[in-house]
Amino acid sequence: MRIGEPAGGMKVTRRAVRWSFAALLPGELVLVLCLAGGVAIPSAARLAMELAVLAVMIAASALLTLDYRRHRRDGLDRHPALLAALADSVPAPVRKLTAHEVFLSTSFLRWVTRRGPHGVRDGDLAVPYAPGQTAVMYGFFFVCVVETVALAFLIPWPVVHAVTLVLDIWGCYFVIALHASCVVRPHVIGPDGSLRLRYGALLDIRVPADRIASVRQDRRFPEGKLGAVDDNGVSDLAVAGQTTVTVELTEPVRYVRAWGKPAEARTFRFYAEDAGAAVAALRAAAATARMTEPP
Repeated sequence: MRIGEPAGGMKVTRRAVRWSFAALLPGELVLVLCLAGGVAIPSAARLAMELAVLAVMIAASALLTLDYRRHRRDGLDRHPALLAALADSVPAPVRKLTAHEVFLSTSFLRWVTRRGPHGVRDGDLAVPYAPGQTAVMYGFFFVCVVETVALAFLIPWPVVHAVTLVLDIWGCYFVIALHASCVVRPHVIGPDGSLRLRYGALLDIRVPADRIASVRQDRRFPEGKLGAVDDNGVSDLAVAGQTTVTVELTEPVRYVRAWGKPAEARTFRFYAEDAGAAVAALRAAAATARMTEPP
């Protein structure tokens, strides 16, 4: 066993806690929905469920504490040790999903309160991409609202009605919050020529200026998944099914895809509402950097 790795017993316990969470959370959700729908639940069943959840929470807290202390002994500071302990105990997709929900909420509040774009500092150039999907997203939102109202009148069973209503309302919120996150989290071109590519709260890719080999306007209509990398090392960040700018790199850049899967790309194609301005800004920053380089 390498230094810093958890013991075999801890691995088994961690796996057991994860599976227990996976088994208990759906049961807890069903219990809450039944109570909301007026279904009588025996006291013994409710007590057993709550005790099981409490036991798993205590075990998870103990594991987190042990992992935190282990990372502290390995020399990490408090905050990095806590993050490392969470990474040990919580699967990457769960961490990504939780962070995504938090970022969606904060982005929605920023959009509602008109606080301006996130992560754009003095000297940076914001490159919007959300206008390219506005009509599509509002179309989805309208369909979700119509579905929510229609099913609220059509479903007669209380429990099914409650479950469907909660899911439909969350679906309406998710669509509008996703669009809001794209509005307040634009692409960013730094004064040094660096590039930050984003898609709402789902993707955040940082490309250093010294890795950008060329940039050009290039309208394409890719069919792949958001942020996926093809056999040629090309990653597409399409909006409404199209990209308008292609950036080729001198060496690959690593990043994390939407649900926590690592990826590596040598070329990025993304959508910019004003592709010409984005290309001109990247080229100007590169030219300035070359002029200021020491001979």
